[in-house]
Amino acid sequence: MSISRRVFVKSGGLALVSFGLDPLFLARAAFASSRPLPPSRALSRPILVCLFQRGAVDGLNMIVPHGDPLYYSERPRIAVPRSDVVDLDGYFGLHPRLAALKPLWDEKSLTALHAVGSPDATRSHFDAQDYMESGTPGVKATSDGWLNRYCQHDREHENTPFRAVAFGPQLPRILAGSAPSLAIEDLQAFGMRGPQPAGRDRLTRAFEELYAGSATGLLSTSSREAFEAVQTLKRLDPAQYRPADGVDYPRGRLGKALLEIAQLIKADVGLQVAFADATGWDTHVNQGASEGQLAARLDELGLALAAFARDLGARMRDVVVCTMSEFGRTVRENGNSGTDHGHATAMLVLGGPVNGGNMLGKWPGLDPAQRFEGRDVAVTTDFRDLFAELVSRHLGARDLGAIFPGFTADQARFPGVIRA
Repeated sequence: MSISRRVFVKSGGLALVSFGLDPLFLARAAFASSRPLPPSRALSRPILVCLFQRGAVDGLNMIVPHGDPLYYSERPRIAVPRSDVVDLDGYFGLHPRLAALKPLWDEKSLTALHAVGSPDATRSHFDAQDYMESGTPGVKATSDGWLNRYCQHDREHENTPFRAVAFGPQLPRILAGSAPSLAIEDLQAFGMRGPQPAGRDRLTRAFEELYAGSATGLLSTSSREAFEAVQTLKRLDPAQYRPADGVDYPRGRLGKALLEIAQLIKADVGLQVAFADATGWDTHVNQGASEGQLAARLDELGLALAAFARDLGARMRDVVVCTMSEFGRTVRENGNSGTDHGHATAMLVLGGPVNGGNMLGKWPGLDPAQRFEGRDVAVTTDFRDLFAELVSRHLGARDLGAIFPGFTADQARFPGVIRA
């Protein structure tokens, strides 16, 4: 019997036989349950954290072009007042609920890009998200994600089940593929069981430990990685984690995900690529300006990113965080005090290697003649140029053609988010 390429540890009456585990795997698993943790080591590899703002964030209210009168004339009810904008360069500024990020801008570890997006014109959430995660806009047949392809073609960091981890209930498309990856719904649920009775053999304990992970929603593309991950996490006892002094992550899914990413980075388990979703950005109705629906989402984003950076402290020297969203919103507000599906949007990049304190990308302006189809911010930076710069200049990828098939990456088009 062959070992299944997928292990799904979830609550419910699942039997081990349904996982497709063979006796050789169970023997290895039993042995793994007794292995000690590797000694702690200094962080020695670059880390990329991707946050997907699902639903299409309004980049114009996230990074506000307060120096353009058209922004205010096209949005009489939802434009962020100039007096509330956290100015960055005299023309662009942060939404006031992102004020927690201004110190990172001042420290030159935060940058923002406007007019970034897909060359594909779809306004379908499903298709646009799929294209952004597969890295092949306009091509629906791509079976794997660009972050997984990076892991497939860079074999330097294969010695850990924690190389590529998504924080959520399922593996996202961006990590789908043949390279092993994990999805963990609740990291802190590991390590919460009491001591095991003496006298039980290793194989019995191995079965029990696998079931003990049921409440965590751990999902893996590899049987071996799944079991090793369960064992390592239970020995680390993440439920006991405390952030650095004075750091308080916001309540909510995103704050929880970034806290757990920080845990794994500090635990030195070999994390290199992390992914998390931030949902709720589809603001067709009552979007709000300085307050309201969008403001509440931006508040969590800003506080979570600021807490993450403070929690990691000096370790941020090796970490880059990139936000992304499938597309932006219309320049003009709609009749419901919201915005409809658009084209280009804004993205944030922060971390120690980041060329911060600069607005990057080519701003096309808001003049109707410069808009995409007369209504949207035009794309001037293909998202693949941004992602290619992150995996090459930060993670060290060499074969960009294998990571972004059908696309010729050119350093001359890189937006310059990573310091030379």
